Amino acid sequence: MPTIVRANDLALASKRGPVYGPIDLRLADGLTVLHGPSGSGRTSLLLTLAGRMKPSTGTLETLGDELPRGARRVQRRTAIAGFAGIDELEESVTVGAAVRERAAWISPWWAVVRRPDEAALRGILGPIFGEAPLPAPDTVIWELDEAQTTLLRIALAMMSEPRLLCFDGLDELPSPAARDAVWRSLDAIARSGTAVVVSASAPEPGRWAELGIEPAAHPILRRAADPAAAASNASIPPADADPADELDVFLEHA
Repeated sequence: MPTIVRANDLALASKRGPVYGPIDLRLADGLTVLHGPSGSGRTSLLLTLAGRMKPSTGTLETLGDELPRGARRVQRRTAIAGFAGIDELEESVTVGAAVRERAAWISPWWAVVRRPDEAALRGILGPIFGEAPLPAPDTVIWELDEAQTTLLRIALAMMSEPRLLCFDGLDELPSPAARDAVWRSLDAIARSGTAVVVSASAPEPGRWAELGIEPAAHPILRRAADPAAAASNASIPPADADPADELDVFLEHA
């Protein structure tokens, strides 16, 4: 499989301390899970890989482009979904309105973008929703269940036809049925040719086996500076949270 991410000594630090890294990564095409406990910098790492956040040190290539120098090119070829404060949905609007807004955002400024009818909506949502019930265009987002809401966020991200999708919302789904629906959708996306990188608190090999999926799992661990310290790598305390309030680390995103 092609390598989509190459990172060496990649690290991010905030005013509160280290967020992630230094770490080395080689991520191949397909479905990949980056896992680590709360506070391990999962969200920030995904945003960095997608060209939306600037690392403090190290080197990084995503889809063959060096970051952060090639951030605009990477942003055009990647999409993000499930990120709190970035792609959250306005619950009082309809599904059709949300799809139209996304279509207008990614279309040329001169294009006329109309609200999708049921056939158009089926074409956009169908490949992502799979066996989950498809909402009608006039369904208000607050009427969706948690699986449908998450799948809609993924579908909106996939409208730009990205080469790489980064998804961060798995641990926000308490329902096993909703998590299964999302896992199936992400696996289908990866099988269709879009690389998918997911953050999670821990791998779920038993559940993956039941669902018939085989993600590649990579732990998020800080690499110690010398071999003797590497043995205690996992015990290095991370920062309390991702630096969402430190706007200087964010790059322009779309």
